[in-house]
Amino acid sequence: MTANKWFRFMIWLILGLIALYFVWLLRPLFLDVYRFLKAILAPFLVAMIISYVLNPIVCMLSDRKVPRSIAVLLIYAVFLTCLAVILINMIPMLIRQLEELNEHLPEFTVQAQSLMTNLDSKLLPSGVRTGMNSWLYTLETRLANGISGLMDHIGTAINMLFNVFIVPFLIFYILKDFEVFQRTAVSHLPRNRRKAIVALLKEIDTALGNYIRGQFLVCLIIGVFAYIGYVLIGMPYALLLASVVAVFNIVPYIGPFLGAAPALLMATTISWKMVLFVGLVNLVCQLLESNVISPQVVGRKLHLHPLLIIFALLVGGQLAGTVGLILAVPVFAVLKVLLQHFFTYYVRRKSG
Repeated sequence: MTANKWFRFMIWLILGLIALYFVWLLRPLFLDVYRFLKAILAPFLVAMIISYVLNPIVCMLSDRKVPRSIAVLLIYAVFLTCLAVILINMIPMLIRQLEELNEHLPEFTVQAQSLMTNLDSKLLPSGVRTGMNSWLYTLETRLANGISGLMDHIGTAINMLFNVFIVPFLIFYILKDFEVFQRTAVSHLPRNRRKAIVALLKEIDTALGNYIRGQFLVCLIIGVFAYIGYVLIGMPYALLLASVVAVFNIVPYIGPFLGAAPALLMATTISWKMVLFVGLVNLVCQLLESNVISPQVVGRKLHLHPLLIIFALLVGGQLAGTVGLILAVPVFAVLKVLLQHFFTYYVRRKSG
């Protein structure tokens, strides 16, 4: 019986199911371990990503005879100066717009309900209209509570930011000794596989480098364009809504729709003409992003099928929320490169 491949297959299948059952029983323990590691490793992960984005700039300055430590400090000085200027000008405006939005939210909700009621009662059954009104009321309550909580717990948020202060120190030491880490990692690779692994890492860097660095710049440009468009059409809370567009633009495919949703919802409280204008502004921004900005800034494509990207977004969102949505596509691109190299190596070994 042990010589029968189907018998062996069934044994392995049963053992695998038993192992999955025990993993399912131990899932609370695994969740606790995951939360613990997430809390500890999150600052290191953020620091590594930012260091990867900034390393080309440090290398460029280092090639011009600037010590890496001084180059990192120069980047910090420029960043902090720009951040201070932006915060001084934008934070008061954002806080004021949040306060105004919280104050006028009931009025906007009443206007939206009125528009929905006048849409044409024959097209919408009474049950649907009741459900939509209930949804709008629930949305108003949640938004009001969220904004009030944000405004009332700024002190708590500042205390939580204390944990974030470690990230700049991690970034400094990673960037300062980036080349040392590279040489150390390469020296520990097996000699017979060193060239292949280095080639693999270079391919991953080529696939992701332009994407990660360029995506941040694309989001900034789209946010500026959205802000200009909202100001031109007279949209209230232009800065706040444009910031939402910029943040969500980093999520492929579904990001532009999520970013435009708050502005469209706000426009329904003004007029259908404003809804049309907001949709037109977001359409122009996405056409520019898809046909002009991304090809010029991001450059190389990741060559991932849209279905795979959507699957990656679902997995990333389920595992790590917003951060998972942002990192899902780059992580899957890395996995694709690794799988390609694995199968190439396996085929070569089988053919050899």
